[in-house]
Order: sequence, then structure tokens, then C-alpha cells
Amino acid sequence: METTLRGVGVSHGVAIGEVRHMGTAVLEPPAKQIPADEAEREQGRARKAVEAVAADLTARGNLAGGEAQAVLEAQAMMAQDPELMADVDRRIAVGSTAERAVYDAFAAYRELLAAAGEYLAGRVADLDDVRNRIVARLLGVPMPGVPDSDEPYVLVARDLAPADTALLDPTLVLGFVTEEGGPTSHSAILARALGVPAVVALPGAGELAEGTVIAVDGSTGEIFVNPSEEKKEQLAAAAAERKAALAASTGPGATADGHKVPLLANIGGPADVPAAVEAGAEGVGLFRTEFLFLDDNKNAPSEEKQVEAYRQVLEAFPEGRVVVRVLDAGADKPLDFLTPADEPNPALGVRGLRTLLDHPEVLRTQLTALAKAAEGLPVYLEVMAPMVADRADAKAFADACREAGLRAKFGAMVEIPSAALRARSILQEVEFLSLGTNDLAQYTFAADRQVGAVSRLQDPWQPALLDLVALSAEAAKAEGKSCGVCGEAASDPLLACVLTGLGVTSLSMGAASIPYVRATLAKYTLAQCERAAAAARAADSAEEARNAAQAVLSGE
Repeated sequence: METTLRGVGVSHGVAIGEVRHMGTAVLEPPAKQIPADEAEREQGRARKAVEAVAADLTARGNLAGGEAQAVLEAQAMMAQDPELMADVDRRIAVGSTAERAVYDAFAAYRELLAAAGEYLAGRVADLDDVRNRIVARLLGVPMPGVPDSDEPYVLVARDLAPADTALLDPTLVLGFVTEEGGPTSHSAILARALGVPAVVALPGAGELAEGTVIAVDGSTGEIFVNPSEEKKEQLAAAAAERKAALAASTGPGATADGHKVPLLANIGGPADVPAAVEAGAEGVGLFRTEFLFLDDNKNAPSEEKQVEAYRQVLEAFPEGRVVVRVLDAGADKPLDFLTPADEPNPALGVRGLRTLLDHPEVLRTQLTALAKAAEGLPVYLEVMAPMVADRADAKAFADACREAGLRAKFGAMVEIPSAALRARSILQEVEFLSLGTNDLAQYTFAADRQVGAVSRLQDPWQPALLDLVALSAEAAKAEGKSCGVCGEAASDPLLACVLTGLGVTSLSMGAASIPYVRATLAKYTLAQCERAAAAARAADSAEEARNAAQAVLSGE
């Protein structure tokens, strides 16, 4: 019998296929004692396993490229954390086996992360995956991960580790469903980059029986268990209609009546550029520069290395707009040479611009490298700071840009509610705003973006979040300046129409989402978008806001 379940749709498209479950996690190793004379051999085994897992994660990252590479390299650094390895050595020295020492050392570190505030707690799934891979290697058992199958299937898991998601084969994995995660989790972001339909935060996903046929609608978040032939036909027809609309929609982003809405790409580095160009991106709305700094957790990259990487991206968009976010370190992206090790709650501590202002030489080098990279290129370079709280922050960043001789527009990211509430004040110091809706939702609702249990509060359709977007856009309009969105909210085609109606002047997203947003925007006039935005803001919940906007745009 057909039943319908609902999770959070995070990657567009429809997938119909049989359920295959992710390989089970490694069992807890037995707690047996070893003789003292075996300790050195066990310590060597542990080190070899750690190095092998770190090398495997790095290799997977190199194959995947883009955002996946940055995530996997961060996991590789987790595996090689000196304090963790010292703890493993201590445990082996007092009698633990290598596998038990790794298991217990990671468990202790896991507790520290879980207690360090919800932002860092979101890294626990990544840590568990690293532990499982090391223990599996030591035990000589298969790695937990994506099942082997000759036939295409829908992957179901409690959560998906970045190492698995990054190398999913879209010809075999039709779509995936997870019990945990949220709309801005690593798995969701990587799914959109792959173009694989995905639904996360689905209660009871693990109870779906192996081999059951399900239909996954990554746009609505609906899962149809044992769908009827009629339902399959409906979904296939809807998917075909979307595909035809995508093929027919080309050129710059605009509403049906010609109101321009530039559609830009979010990228993590040069490896992401080809997909952005192919999708018809009109430029880059968010160039995350962290990937350069993750190569070496102990030292900042040289100015020369930065110039080379930045220039590759800038050269790809002649006459286009490229918005670069300076280093956003801290919280879930700690760097040994920058990030305080003893913060009780890193998400609310020294991160983003705060970190850079505490280390002005790092900021100065990055800004100087950007200035050199842009020399002689016909590109519209814009540079923005993350985690701007007020006018003082904006002024400090703009002053640093000028001192570095940077010829570009200077901007501020709106990720903290105070920045939205005081947007006009901030715009006295900078030339544009860019809304990072992922973090803005997190700080507005005190809801970590990696925690599935609070995913309803991470929903960018929440009316309170739309209010903050409207405040920022209205302030920018009053000052004659621009206000874009570079958070994952921009990748939702219906929400893109609402954001346009709120006064947002550009939308930036993962390259795979650009055709969907372009085709949907082209169906409606600016006036329709404005009416949909007003209806969404008048609602009291995310679901009501979405339904209200849909009703306006569908003419109901």
C-alpha cells in the first residue's frame, strides 16, 4: 500500500528505486589487555592505520574536488590530530589494543565536541566516520560505507559522511534519504553539487525495508513508499516538465517582465569553476577561500599561492562579477595558527572577521594577494567580510581593504541578526550586503545547522528569517546599494521568487541549482514575486509561508 513520508528536501529532482542501506558502523572492539612488551608494536599499528585513513580521505577529496575536497581534507586533519594521537599512545601504553585505544580516544574527544556548543557538535558525525574507518582498518573488516550494487538504487542512511557523499556515483545512486542532517549540512550541500535528489531529516528512515521501492522528491521533501503506477507516472511527468523548462531557459536571470536578477555561483575554489560556467552563472556570488588554508592547519598559505588560486577564478569570468569572502575561520573550521583552543562556545566566540582583526597580518596578506590577482583583468571584484556585527566591524574591514591597496567594492555579510537590524548603519561603511542565510538562521533561532532535531528552525522559509532579509534589502535600497543572498536559500526556486519579491538584488547558489532557479523566475513577474513575498511574511510558520507563496504564484 502506498504511504507518504515527509522530510526536508535539499536537492531537486525525483528518484524512484529500491532501498539500499548504508553499510553498518564498526562494532565496538573488545576491551582486552596486552602485555607491556607489545605496546610499541600496537602504537605503530595505530599510527599506520591513521595515516592510511587520512591518505584515503585526502585522495577522495582530490578526486571529488570543489567543496567536497575542503570537507574531506578537514576530516583527514581530524584523523591526524596530535592530541588525539597522543591520547591513543597513552591508552596503548597502559595496556589497550590499538583498535580499543582509538575507539576510546575518539569517544573522549567526541564528548568534548558534543559539549562545546551545538555548532561544534555538528562535527560529531564527521568524527564518528573517521573513527569507524580507522577501527575498521585495524580490525581488518570492510569499511562502513556505500553498498556494492550493479543496479541503480536509492541510498538510505542514518546520516551520510562527507567521504561517502563526495564520491557517490550518480549513475548508480538515484537519490538518497537520511534520518539526520539538515538543509545546510555537509551532505545536503554536496548532494546539490552532485545534482542527486536528496531528502534529509526523515524520521524513521532506517526502518524502510531493504529492497522496498520508494519515490524521492527532493524538491518537496516527500517520500512515497511503494508508489502506485499512477503516482510514478505523475512524478515522471512532473520531472519531464521541469527538464523541458530547464532546457528552454537560458541567458541572464530575470523575471517574466524583464526585472534582472543576476544568478551567481557559490564556489570553493578553481575546481568548481567549470560547473559554474556550464550552468550559465553570471559570476561568483560567494568564493569561499577556506580551501586554501585547509592544506596546512599550522601555517597560512603564502601570498604567491593565494595569488595563483584567486587569479584562476577571476580569469574565468571576464566582465563578470566575482564576490570573494575573506577567510572564515573558527567554530566548525578551526585553524591551529588562528583559532583559540579554549573557547567555551566557539560559534559565539572569535570567528570570521573577529579572527582576522585579531590577526591583521593574515587579513593583510589575503587582501594584498587579491589585489595582485585582479591586476589587469576585466573583472568586477568585490570582497566581503564574514560575521560582521555592526558598523565598527564594517569600518575596520573597509579600512583594511583600503590600506592593502585593493581596488574593489567592499561588502559585509549579514549572518548575525544585529547586522540586519542595523543594516543602514553598516552600509555607511561598505558598498554592498550579502545575506548568508545558513548562519543567519542558525543565530536567529539558536538552531545548529548540522543538528537534524532542530531542522524546522533551520528552514529558510521561517517568516522571522524573511523579515530579516526584508530589513536588509530595504536598507540597501534606501542607500542605493545592493543586497544579495549567497546562502543555500537561494537554491530553492520558489524561495528565489520570494527573495526577489523582498528586494534582493542577486542570488548565488551551487551551480547545479542555477537552471532550476532561472527557469522558475522566468515564469513570474516582479509584482507576482512581491505578492508572494508579502504572503509568506504574513504566515506564522515555514510550512504556511511556503504554501502561501505557492498559492499566490499558482494563482489559487
